[in-house]
Amino acid sequence: MARTGRRPAGSGTRDAILAAARAAFAEHGYEGATIRGIAERAAVDPALVLHYFKSKQRMFVAAMEFPFDPSEIVERVLSGDPERAGEQLIRFFLSVWDDEQARAPLFAMIRSAVSHEEAAEMLRQFITEALVARVASGLHVPHASLRPPLVGSQIVGLIFMRYIVKLEPLASLPADDVVAAIAPSVQRYLTGDLGLG
Repeated sequence: MARTGRRPAGSGTRDAILAAARAAFAEHGYEGATIRGIAERAAVDPALVLHYFKSKQRMFVAAMEFPFDPSEIVERVLSGDPERAGEQLIRFFLSVWDDEQARAPLFAMIRSAVSHEEAAEMLRQFITEALVARVASGLHVPHASLRPPLVGSQIVGLIFMRYIVKLEPLASLPADDVVAAIAPSVQRYLTGDLGLG
């Protein structure tokens, strides 16, 4: 018998969990949001959250409507040559943004982040906590907390200028040329000397 006050599984439950997850991630960040807290917001049992999404990472992906799972990208980057991590990240982002269907939710998030704090927080979480921070911590380099924002500034700036502002010649530059120009800076942010002593 279901506990009083809890939403039963069924129609609308998954959407309620996702709405609660978006609110929790916006308010507490990825690390601060918990399965239990999201379940309380959605008035469901925590087991039901795990039934639908299996893990917080998968729920985050679903809540943000990402066209990919960030954990897969992290694993791919960390399993390769650490000195090519910057190149792999830039190639990945270009492959997503060159696909009109895949980039739609990210496009909306970046445009919204300019004027809405909640969207800006979601973008910060996506770039730093869900993706780049996990790469940086896996590379075991000093100043690991500073590296994700630096990488994020490069990636968001690239995306904004190439795909939203469409600044030429960057907007029409072949992907390989973009990688050649940008990846060394991203690599330095990930593993290089930041000049901080």
